[in-house]
Amino acid sequence: MVIVMVGYFYYSKDLPDVLQLKDVRLQTPMQILSSDGELIATFGERRRMPLKYDDIPPVVLNAVIATEDSRFYEHYGIDPIGILRSVYIGLKQGGFSQGGSTITQQVAKNFFLTPEKSLGRKIREMILAIRIEKELSKEEIIVLYLNMINFGSRAYGIGSAAYTFFGKDASELTLSEAALLAGLPNAPSAYNPISYPERALSRRNWVLHRMFEQGLITDEQYKNATIEPLGVKYYVPKIAFSAPYVAEMARQFMYDKFGEKAYTDGYKVYTTISKLDQIAATDAIRDNILKYDMRHGYHGPEKILWKSNEKAWDETQILSALNRYMCYSEICPAVVIKSNQDEATAILSNGNKITINFDGVKWARPYINDNLQGKLPTTVSSVISAGQQIWVKKQNEQWELSQIPIINGSLISINADNGQIKALVGGFNYNISKFNRATQAIRQIGSTIKPFIYTAALDKGLTMSTILNDAPIMRSNAGSDVWRPKNSPAVYQGPLRLRVGLSTSKNVMMVRTLRAIGVDYAADYLERFGFPRENISRHESLALGSASFTPLQVARAYSVLANGGYLITPYLIDRIEYSEGGIIYQHSPEIACSNCLDDRNEKPSNKVANLDNVENALDSSGTDEPEQSKLKADDNILLPDPSISFEGLINQNGSNVRPLDKNSGVIYAPHVISSEIAFIIKDALKSTVWGDPNGLWSGTAWRTKSLGRKDIGGKTGTTNASKDVWFAGFGANIVTTVWLGFDDHRRELGKARRDTLNDNSYIATEGGAVTANPLWNDYMKAALQDIPEQQETKPSSVVSILIDKKTGLLAPQPGTDAIMEYFILGTEPTKYPTQEVGTKVTDDQGNTYELF
Repeated sequence: MVIVMVGYFYYSKDLPDVLQLKDVRLQTPMQILSSDGELIATFGERRRMPLKYDDIPPVVLNAVIATEDSRFYEHYGIDPIGILRSVYIGLKQGGFSQGGSTITQQVAKNFFLTPEKSLGRKIREMILAIRIEKELSKEEIIVLYLNMINFGSRAYGIGSAAYTFFGKDASELTLSEAALLAGLPNAPSAYNPISYPERALSRRNWVLHRMFEQGLITDEQYKNATIEPLGVKYYVPKIAFSAPYVAEMARQFMYDKFGEKAYTDGYKVYTTISKLDQIAATDAIRDNILKYDMRHGYHGPEKILWKSNEKAWDETQILSALNRYMCYSEICPAVVIKSNQDEATAILSNGNKITINFDGVKWARPYINDNLQGKLPTTVSSVISAGQQIWVKKQNEQWELSQIPIINGSLISINADNGQIKALVGGFNYNISKFNRATQAIRQIGSTIKPFIYTAALDKGLTMSTILNDAPIMRSNAGSDVWRPKNSPAVYQGPLRLRVGLSTSKNVMMVRTLRAIGVDYAADYLERFGFPRENISRHESLALGSASFTPLQVARAYSVLANGGYLITPYLIDRIEYSEGGIIYQHSPEIACSNCLDDRNEKPSNKVANLDNVENALDSSGTDEPEQSKLKADDNILLPDPSISFEGLINQNGSNVRPLDKNSGVIYAPHVISSEIAFIIKDALKSTVWGDPNGLWSGTAWRTKSLGRKDIGGKTGTTNASKDVWFAGFGANIVTTVWLGFDDHRRELGKARRDTLNDNSYIATEGGAVTANPLWNDYMKAALQDIPEQQETKPSSVVSILIDKKTGLLAPQPGTDAIMEYFILGTEPTKYPTQEVGTKVTDDQGNTYELF
């Protein structure tokens, strides 16, 4: 007895407190979910779905207890009878195949001890088992066991095992299925029903026999269950929809916050994206990239496995070659085994044979270069032939030739009122490239920058009726090259209002605007929209979009224009929950306060801008050499109150000041431009869609009219040589930015026929309007389908005035030459146009001036 006591105290020292099991956290994978609770991805080596006692059906409990510990409800942690039986069977069989451990002992071993086989470890296991029985109920112990144990194939716990092998909840398991799973923990690898079905079948029937011996099932149930087929299949977690770039962003967020525990502590991460929006974004990116790719011609087969004068490969060789590839965005590898004028036969990686007829290849002009494609094919065999490894996709139940595009793109869509990311796609296919172009690609912005420089111009005192000259520009400095910014297309219309210049994307007018307000002023002003200083170029090419930003930064900036002037902060993670419930993190977004007063109190003064050394806005010399300003006070070039400073909106660390409403706890986003200016620019961006009310001119975004909404607006963007194309805009409170281009900055998007099936269709240069705008439309059509059209509320300090289209001054009377325009109170024109006499104008005092 003394020896037993000494041994007990010796092996009891330093044993863990079994009360830890009351609050144990099983290794459970992290789940990434959409805002509507749909599963996007899981991360973690161990698949586990912890269950409560009431969720485990009696048939599972009976099968496990009959197999592992038939006296579970009778012993107190260790089972002397079970141990003696194990020893007896071992001696009789000449080997110890049964360890005699109770379920409670297995819980103790798996949670607290190492798997070493030694007498000391076994004694500690028994001591812990007795202590566990004192502190936990039998129900708590069996639940711990069933949630913890390894069933093989990365399935830990009965919940995960039921899904992994049968694709169902544990509550739906049949007697045969429960018996199969109950037999796996003894040797998960050896009895794996997918790898070793015969062994698994034998083990299942042994479990059924044990259940019958113990009176847990009837003879009929036993016989019927033993003749059932295994019916197993490997089921992976059911992903509701694909959003790999979103999933990776969420994973990185969690790893930064929790380290390796992110993958094991069962967190549920709820993102802000919605299923509908994300699917629409993925489809829009895929479809429009493929359309571009088809326009530019067929690049030829992936590989040539055998030539026409060589022996054809057998099916085993073909499948071996195909298994090195995977499908990308529904584009799959295949090998052509037969081809003639009318059709070709090909083999897929699963061994299925498919037919490709002429309709499936008739798009495939030969690719020559990015700007040139060959003639349309006339037969199938002129495009594909036997021995070629190609790419195919199924379209409208028919197989057609395809290819993996080299061009890439991104889409980012956010709620302009609070920064929620509604959809994000970082590239054509995550498995091809994990580089997230929505958040990481820093690309030249092109004309998409123009609304922000025009915003700065309005803040400087210009108005949407200010007239600038749409005429060629040439600048030549000593020792430097001549700079000739041009419109695209190179059409010049003379004096135009700023609204027309923005809507039709007149480059030379943008340069003149930048000169009028100053490059440094404009560059500093861009920081109000969240654009990083280091990416903002400080020369006149800034007017044409030489600065480079990410699509996410562009979307954030456009949100300022859409929400009344507030710089919101985009975010992806809404909340984080434990697997068993309970919120441990909840994001508090910055809100655009549409009902708040303009806390910056920014109103333009009547101080006339000092335009010394700035060209005359109506100068038409074509050389644009600096000269003294000829603008008068009534030209409405005004400066804001000089006491207003944007510096006050930024704290010493460079982050946004976020005022807190103490009554509601709401955090308001900083108000970086006045609501009046935001309203006017937003309205001007609608003109890029709808153009002139009388149809005299069209905006560059006229294709967006197809959405049929008056609350939409946006801006196209195309850089030199069409290396980057953009469209950024809003509909209701949703702001979306799309970008397309090659990852190789040296390549341009080029030219192609707009109709892939017509040799006589016109050839167009790829650009923001023709390439990016349709992608934006495809997505926004889906994203806005359940959102009512919004009516804009005009700030009280904005007035609507009837102006003359040609001069931007007050219209003498309504008519085709008059149009309504918005002005901030105090900046509206006060005079009528002077009388024109040929090329001369006469003012109210009778003075005559040459117009040009």
